[in-house]
Amino acid sequence: MRYKGIVLSIASTLMISACSSSPTGRNQVVLFSDTQMSSLGQQSFSETKNELPISKDTKINAYVQCVTNAILDYVPIQGSFSQWEVVVFDSPQVNAFALPGGKIGVYTGLLDVAVNQDQLATVIGHEIAHVLADHSNERMSHAHIANTGLQISNIALASQDYRNEIMALMGVGVQYGVLLPYGRTQESEADVVGLELMAKAGFDPYQSVELWKNMAKASGGSHTPELLSTHPSHDTRINELTDKARRLPAFSGTKPNCAKPV
Repeated sequence: MRYKGIVLSIASTLMISACSSSPTGRNQVVLFSDTQMSSLGQQSFSETKNELPISKDTKINAYVQCVTNAILDYVPIQGSFSQWEVVVFDSPQVNAFALPGGKIGVYTGLLDVAVNQDQLATVIGHEIAHVLADHSNERMSHAHIANTGLQISNIALASQDYRNEIMALMGVGVQYGVLLPYGRTQESEADVVGLELMAKAGFDPYQSVELWKNMAKASGGSHTPELLSTHPSHDTRINELTDKARRLPAFSGTKPNCAKPV
Protein backbone atom coordinates (compact mmCIF):
# COMPACT_ATOMS: atom_id res chain seq x y z
CA MET A 1 0.00 0.00 0.00
CA ARG A 2 2.84 2.34 0.86
CA TYR A 3 4.49 1.65 -2.53
CA LYS A 4 1.21 2.36 -4.31
CA GLY A 5 0.93 5.66 -2.47
CA ILE A 6 4.44 6.66 -3.51
CA VAL A 7 3.70 5.83 -7.15
CA LEU A 8 0.50 7.85 -7.08
CA SER A 9 2.33 10.74 -5.45
CA ILE A 10 5.03 10.73 -8.13
CA ALA A 11 2.42 10.53 -10.88
CA SER A 12 0.52 13.43 -9.37
CA THR A 13 3.68 15.51 -9.12
CA LEU A 14 4.53 14.77 -12.74
CA MET A 15 1.05 15.72 -13.91
CA ILE A 16 1.08 19.00 -11.99
CA SER A 17 4.58 19.96 -13.14
CA ALA A 18 3.85 19.02 -16.75
CA CYS A 19 0.52 20.80 -17.09
CA SER A 20 0.12 22.94 -20.20
CA SER A 21 -2.67 24.31 -22.36
CA SER A 22 -3.66 23.31 -25.89
CA PRO A 23 -4.43 25.90 -28.63
CA THR A 24 -8.09 25.81 -27.56
CA GLY A 25 -7.25 26.35 -23.89
CA ARG A 26 -7.75 22.73 -22.82
CA ASN A 27 -5.54 21.52 -19.97
CA GLN A 28 -2.97 18.90 -21.01
CA VAL A 29 -0.29 16.76 -19.41
CA VAL A 30 2.88 16.63 -21.53
CA LEU A 31 6.00 15.06 -20.05
CA PHE A 32 8.38 15.26 -22.99
CA SER A 33 10.23 18.24 -24.40
CA ASP A 34 9.70 19.61 -27.90
CA THR A 35 13.23 18.49 -28.73
CA GLN A 36 12.54 14.92 -27.63
CA MET A 37 9.31 14.78 -29.60
CA SER A 38 10.90 16.28 -32.71
CA SER A 39 13.68 13.71 -32.56
CA LEU A 40 11.20 10.84 -32.30
CA GLY A 41 9.09 12.31 -35.09
CA GLN A 42 12.07 12.63 -37.41
CA GLN A 43 13.20 9.07 -36.71
CA SER A 44 9.70 7.74 -37.23
CA PHE A 45 9.39 9.58 -40.52
CA SER A 46 12.73 8.21 -41.73
CA GLU A 47 11.54 4.68 -40.94
CA THR A 48 8.33 5.26 -42.88
CA LYS A 49 10.23 6.62 -45.90
CA ASN A 50 12.44 3.54 -45.87
CA GLU A 51 9.53 1.13 -45.78
CA LEU A 52 6.92 2.71 -48.07
CA PRO A 53 7.29 3.68 -51.73
CA ILE A 54 7.50 7.43 -52.32
CA SER A 55 5.54 8.91 -55.22
CA LYS A 56 7.66 10.16 -58.10
CA ASP A 57 4.70 11.83 -59.83
CA THR A 58 5.82 15.45 -60.11
CA LYS A 59 2.29 16.81 -60.62
CA ILE A 60 0.89 15.05 -57.58
CA ASN A 61 3.84 16.16 -55.46
CA ALA A 62 3.46 19.75 -56.64
CA TYR A 63 -0.27 19.70 -55.88
CA VAL A 64 0.14 18.38 -52.34
CA GLN A 65 3.02 20.78 -51.70
CA CYS A 66 0.96 23.71 -52.99
CA VAL A 67 -1.91 23.00 -50.61
CA THR A 68 0.43 22.38 -47.69
CA ASN A 69 2.48 25.53 -48.29
CA ALA A 70 -0.67 27.66 -48.35
CA ILE A 71 -1.58 26.37 -44.89
CA LEU A 72 1.95 26.55 -43.48
CA ASP A 73 2.02 30.28 -44.23
CA TYR A 74 -0.38 30.58 -41.28
CA VAL A 75 1.36 28.16 -38.93
CA PRO A 76 3.45 29.72 -36.15
CA ILE A 77 7.22 29.21 -36.25
CA GLN A 78 8.18 26.17 -34.20
CA GLY A 79 11.06 26.23 -31.75
CA SER A 80 12.33 22.67 -32.17
CA PHE A 81 12.65 22.62 -35.98
CA SER A 82 13.03 25.15 -38.75
CA GLN A 83 11.32 23.58 -41.76
CA TRP A 84 8.38 21.30 -42.53
CA GLU A 85 8.92 18.32 -44.86
CA VAL A 86 6.13 16.90 -47.02
CA VAL A 87 6.33 13.45 -48.61
CA VAL A 88 3.69 11.79 -50.79
CA PHE A 89 3.61 8.03 -50.36
CA ASP A 90 2.50 5.89 -53.28
CA SER A 91 -0.10 3.85 -51.44
CA PRO A 92 -3.84 3.19 -51.82
CA GLN A 93 -4.38 3.99 -48.15
CA VAL A 94 -6.87 6.82 -47.66
CA ASN A 95 -4.74 8.53 -45.06
CA ALA A 96 -2.33 11.28 -44.06
CA PHE A 97 -0.38 12.14 -40.92
CA ALA A 98 1.83 14.81 -39.40
CA LEU A 99 4.56 14.21 -36.83
CA PRO A 100 6.48 16.35 -34.36
CA GLY A 101 9.59 17.71 -36.02
CA GLY A 102 7.59 19.06 -38.96
CA LYS A 103 7.02 15.85 -40.93
CA ILE A 104 3.92 15.44 -43.09
CA GLY A 105 2.97 12.30 -44.98
CA VAL A 106 0.16 12.07 -47.53
CA TYR A 107 -0.92 8.81 -49.18
CA THR A 108 -1.95 8.96 -52.83
CA GLY A 109 -5.14 7.03 -51.99
CA LEU A 110 -6.38 10.09 -50.11
CA LEU A 111 -6.58 12.05 -53.37
CA ASP A 112 -9.31 9.72 -54.62
CA VAL A 113 -11.55 10.82 -51.75
CA ALA A 114 -10.38 14.39 -51.12
CA VAL A 115 -11.52 15.46 -54.55
CA ASN A 116 -10.40 19.11 -54.57
CA GLN A 117 -7.85 21.42 -52.97
CA ASP A 118 -10.24 22.47 -50.19
CA GLN A 119 -10.90 18.90 -49.08
CA LEU A 120 -7.20 18.05 -49.15
CA ALA A 121 -6.56 21.20 -47.12
CA THR A 122 -9.09 19.96 -44.57
CA VAL A 123 -7.07 16.80 -43.98
CA ILE A 124 -3.66 18.46 -43.99
CA GLY A 125 -4.85 21.25 -41.69
CA HIS A 126 -6.30 18.66 -39.33
CA GLU A 127 -3.06 16.66 -39.21
CA ILE A 128 -0.90 19.76 -38.68
CA ALA A 129 -3.25 20.73 -35.85
CA HIS A 130 -2.41 17.46 -34.08
CA VAL A 131 1.24 18.58 -34.03
CA LEU A 132 0.49 22.15 -32.94
CA ALA A 133 -1.67 20.83 -30.11
CA ASP A 134 1.02 18.39 -28.88
CA HIS A 135 -1.36 15.45 -29.20
CA SER A 136 1.42 12.89 -29.72
CA ASN A 137 3.22 14.18 -26.62
CA GLU A 138 -0.02 14.07 -24.66
CA ARG A 139 -0.78 10.50 -25.72
CA MET A 140 2.75 9.29 -25.01
CA SER A 141 2.68 11.03 -21.64
CA HIS A 142 -0.55 9.27 -20.69
CA ALA A 143 0.95 5.94 -21.75
CA HIS A 144 4.06 6.64 -19.69
CA ILE A 145 2.06 7.60 -16.59
CA ALA A 146 -0.13 4.54 -16.99
CA ASN A 147 3.05 2.40 -16.96
CA THR A 148 2.21 0.48 -20.12
CA GLY A 149 5.72 -0.92 -20.25
CA LEU A 150 6.95 1.60 -22.81
CA GLN A 151 10.14 3.08 -21.39
CA ILE A 152 9.63 6.14 -23.57
CA SER A 153 11.79 8.51 -21.57
CA ASN A 154 15.01 6.61 -22.18
CA ILE A 155 14.39 4.70 -25.39
CA ALA A 156 15.56 5.18 -28.96
CA LEU A 157 13.12 4.53 -31.77
CA ALA A 158 15.68 2.17 -33.24
CA SER A 159 14.87 -0.34 -30.52
CA GLN A 160 12.79 -3.03 -32.21
CA ASP A 161 11.07 -3.80 -28.90
CA TYR A 162 9.16 -0.53 -28.84
CA ARG A 163 9.47 1.04 -32.30
CA ASN A 164 6.01 0.10 -33.58
CA GLU A 165 4.29 1.09 -30.36
CA ILE A 166 5.97 4.51 -30.29
CA MET A 167 5.15 5.13 -33.95
CA ALA A 168 1.53 4.22 -33.24
CA LEU A 169 1.38 6.56 -30.26
CA MET A 170 2.69 9.35 -32.47
CA GLY A 171 -0.08 8.87 -35.02
CA VAL A 172 1.63 6.84 -37.72
CA GLY A 173 1.83 3.11 -38.21
CA VAL A 174 -1.15 1.92 -40.23
CA GLN A 175 1.21 -0.24 -42.23
CA TYR A 176 2.16 -2.07 -39.04
CA GLY A 177 -1.41 -2.70 -37.96
CA VAL A 178 -0.90 -1.02 -34.57
CA LEU A 179 -2.17 2.53 -35.14
CA LEU A 180 -3.74 3.92 -31.99
CA PRO A 181 -6.46 6.44 -32.88
CA TYR A 182 -6.48 9.80 -31.19
CA GLY A 183 -9.18 10.32 -28.58
CA ARG A 184 -12.45 12.06 -29.34
CA THR A 185 -11.34 15.20 -27.50
CA GLN A 186 -8.13 15.41 -29.51
CA GLU A 187 -9.98 14.76 -32.76
CA SER A 188 -12.50 17.52 -32.07
CA GLU A 189 -9.67 19.87 -31.18
CA ALA A 190 -7.79 19.05 -34.39
CA ASP A 191 -11.01 19.65 -36.33
CA VAL A 192 -11.36 23.14 -34.83
CA VAL A 193 -7.72 24.19 -35.14
CA GLY A 194 -7.33 22.61 -38.58
CA LEU A 195 -10.46 24.29 -39.90
CA GLU A 196 -9.21 27.67 -38.67
CA LEU A 197 -5.86 27.11 -40.40
CA MET A 198 -7.28 26.09 -43.77
CA ALA A 199 -9.83 28.93 -43.71
CA LYS A 200 -7.13 31.50 -42.92
CA ALA A 201 -5.24 30.19 -45.95
CA GLY A 202 -8.27 30.86 -48.16
CA PHE A 203 -9.67 27.35 -48.54
CA ASP A 204 -13.41 26.74 -48.29
CA PRO A 205 -14.18 25.47 -44.75
CA TYR A 206 -17.57 24.09 -45.83
CA GLN A 207 -15.72 21.55 -47.97
CA SER A 208 -14.71 19.85 -44.71
CA VAL A 209 -18.27 18.57 -44.45
CA GLU A 210 -18.20 17.30 -48.03
CA LEU A 211 -14.93 15.52 -47.32
CA TRP A 212 -16.39 13.50 -44.46
CA LYS A 213 -19.41 12.65 -46.60
CA ASN A 214 -17.01 11.37 -49.26
CA MET A 215 -15.21 9.34 -46.62
CA ALA A 216 -18.47 7.69 -45.59
CA LYS A 217 -19.30 6.90 -49.22
CA ALA A 218 -15.82 5.48 -49.82
CA SER A 219 -16.37 2.90 -47.11
CA GLY A 220 -19.04 1.26 -49.26
CA GLY A 221 -20.38 -0.48 -46.19
CA SER A 222 -17.60 -3.06 -46.32
CA HIS A 223 -14.19 -1.45 -46.00
CA THR A 224 -13.53 1.65 -43.93
CA PRO A 225 -10.80 4.01 -45.20
CA GLU A 226 -7.90 4.25 -42.76
CA LEU A 227 -8.47 7.95 -42.22
CA LEU A 228 -12.14 7.38 -41.46
CA SER A 229 -11.37 4.57 -39.01
CA THR A 230 -9.08 6.80 -36.97
CA HIS A 231 -11.06 10.01 -37.49
CA PRO A 232 -14.69 9.01 -36.84
CA SER A 233 -17.22 10.72 -39.10
CA HIS A 234 -20.41 10.88 -37.07
CA ASP A 235 -23.34 13.25 -37.67
CA THR A 236 -22.28 15.15 -34.57
CA ARG A 237 -18.90 15.82 -36.08
CA ILE A 238 -20.35 17.07 -39.35
CA ASN A 239 -22.74 19.33 -37.46
CA GLU A 240 -19.86 20.72 -35.41
CA LEU A 241 -17.82 21.42 -38.54
CA THR A 242 -20.76 23.17 -40.18
CA ASP A 243 -21.33 25.30 -37.10
CA LYS A 244 -17.63 26.19 -36.85
CA ALA A 245 -17.48 27.09 -40.57
CA ARG A 246 -20.39 29.51 -40.12
CA ARG A 247 -18.56 31.33 -37.34
CA LEU A 248 -15.25 31.76 -39.15
CA PRO A 249 -14.45 35.26 -40.46
CA ALA A 250 -14.87 35.80 -44.20
CA PHE A 251 -11.68 35.46 -46.23
CA SER A 252 -10.73 38.62 -48.13
CA GLY A 253 -7.38 37.73 -49.70
CA THR A 254 -6.35 35.76 -52.78
CA LYS A 255 -7.54 32.18 -52.63
CA PRO A 256 -5.05 29.37 -53.33
CA ASN A 257 -5.09 27.91 -56.81
CA CYS A 258 -3.62 24.43 -56.46
CA ALA A 259 -4.50 22.36 -59.50
CA LYS A 260 -5.29 18.73 -58.80
CA PRO A 261 -3.78 16.45 -61.45
CA VAL A 262 -6.35 14.77 -63.68
